[in-house]
Order: sequence, then C-alpha cells, then structure tokens
Amino acid sequence: MSFRTLEFRDGALTLLDQRKLPSAVEYITVTSARETAQAIKDMVVRGAPAIGCTAAYGLALAALHGEDLAEAADLLRRARPTAVNLAWALERVGRARGAEAMLAEARAIEEEDLASCKSIGRFGAALVPDGAGILTHCNAGGLATAGYGTALGVIRAALESGKKCTVFADETRPWLQGARLTAWELLQDGIPVTLLPDVAAASLLASGRIGCVVVGADRIARNGDTANKIGTYPLALAAHAASVPFFVAAPTSTIDLGTLTGKDIPIEQRGAEEVTHLGKSRVAAEGVQVFNPAFDVTPARYLAAIITERGIARAPYAPGLAALCHH
Repeated sequence: MSFRTLEFRDGALTLLDQRKLPSAVEYITVTSARETAQAIKDMVVRGAPAIGCTAAYGLALAALHGEDLAEAADLLRRARPTAVNLAWALERVGRARGAEAMLAEARAIEEEDLASCKSIGRFGAALVPDGAGILTHCNAGGLATAGYGTALGVIRAALESGKKCTVFADETRPWLQGARLTAWELLQDGIPVTLLPDVAAASLLASGRIGCVVVGADRIARNGDTANKIGTYPLALAAHAASVPFFVAAPTSTIDLGTLTGKDIPIEQRGAEEVTHLGKSRVAAEGVQVFNPAFDVTPARYLAAIITERGIARAPYAPGLAALCHH
C-alpha cells in the first residue's frame, strides 16, 4: 500500500491524520496516553482495528514514560466506547509486564492485524460474485486497520484473484468517510471506484448492478447482531429487499461474546456540529435539535455471512462465532 495508517518509531506513535484527507496527507505524532486518547476521540485515527492498534501503543507509551497505567487505560478506553477492539487491545497489552514487554505486545497486535486482514480477504474473495458490482459503506480499508483492510481487504483480494468487479462506495454522512477516505484509498492503489450519496444506495441495489455488499464492523454480538457506521442498517434492509447478499468482514477481536445481542452494544453519540455544519460552515437552521449516533446495529437476520480471519460464520451465528473465537 502507498501509505501507513500508523507507525511506532523513535519512542513515539505517528498517525496519518484522516481528518485532513483527501486534500492533504499529513501526520501527527503522539507521545503519551492522553495525546493518543485525544487522537482517537477526534478521529485522527478511526476504524475498530486501527483504534485497537493505536490504543495498544498508547498504553505502551504510558508505560515507557512512567504514567499511571490504570488511569491511562481508563482514558484510552473512554475515547470511543463502541469499538470493542479498543478494550481488547488494552487488556492484552495490560497483561504484559514492563514497558518493553508492553511495547512488544503492541507491535504484535499491529502485525497480527495486518495478517488478519489478508486472511479475511482470502476467505471473503470466494464469496464475491464475478463480474458484478460490490457496494461498501464507510471505510473498512487500510486506513481503518494496520493495512489492507477488512471489507476493502475482501475487495482487494477478489480483484487480485482475477475477478472482474466494479466498486461502489457510499459517501457515508456525516463524516463522509466513503467520499474522503474509501475513494481516496482505492484510487491511491489504482482501483476505480464510483461514489454515491447514501440515499442512492437502495436504488442502486434495486437496479441489479450490485452482486454483494461488504462492510466492516466495530462490534459483533454473540448472536451476530453487528454495530457498524451509521447508515449500515438501512443499507442491509435495502440489500435484503433486493435479494443481494450482505457480508460483514471483521477480525475475531471484533466479536464480543459477552454482549448477547445488539441491544446490549453501547452506541456512541457525537456532537451536533457534525450534522449542522460542513467543515466550518453551518448548513442547518440555528436552534435545530440533532440526533447523531455514530453507529447503528444491523440484526443478524439480514446478514448472509460474517467473514473473519479464521473462517466464515453463517446463521445461526452464536455457535459459529464462538467456535471461531476459540479456534
């Protein structure tokens, strides 16, 4: 890939500032748990696997600089509560003893995430119909992971295998991750992509041009209910109405067996200005109330399969997901 989402070197963590894309490719450097947590909260870095990798390094930074580890872990955990990878990574690094061991564990999490994305891609490519369109939502690519991507990993692997597929990306309001990030990322790698407004997705699905939908996930409950970027649920409903298979691609670290159903997944609520403004320009009437959840939950009954690095789960999801997690 032509870019690095995150890189730890010389005692600091460098992050590609995704808020600036696609107009500018800039990096920021963080050297403490507090700075790392702020970068996660402000969406300098986003996407559940990338958040997990970043938080892992944030806790290692706290250890390297003698910060209070319990306080650092709590600060990082609260930065974005929906993505289960964040808590998973913190718990894993927290079990290591000593700063160097914690840093080594953070590096291992990053390396495993990249390998996991490649494996997800291989499993998922087999499910992608040849010669049809693939629709995705938000960004579940290299920008959302240590590299290669989950949903975009499936797309990349399908194309690398020789399948002739065309890629479509929802713009993904209100942060426009599809327009700003997915489109930029795919074009960086020479993959043509067609951008569409979120509200056009149902019409596109009904047209017969789409062979499957592939999205990522921030948390998957035991029963297969899946939290992903807001707008995923209506996309799944539209795909179901059009008889188009809807796939979720995510590492097993995103599966939360302790969360029984989607009703138990905490949904992050974000600031009103993300909806009332485009950049710094107000587009909504003064005084309007705003409902701005960062994620929605797609019930398992609308999924055709969940693709992980260890294999593919299908309904009923509870036994299959448990088996994959304990593989």
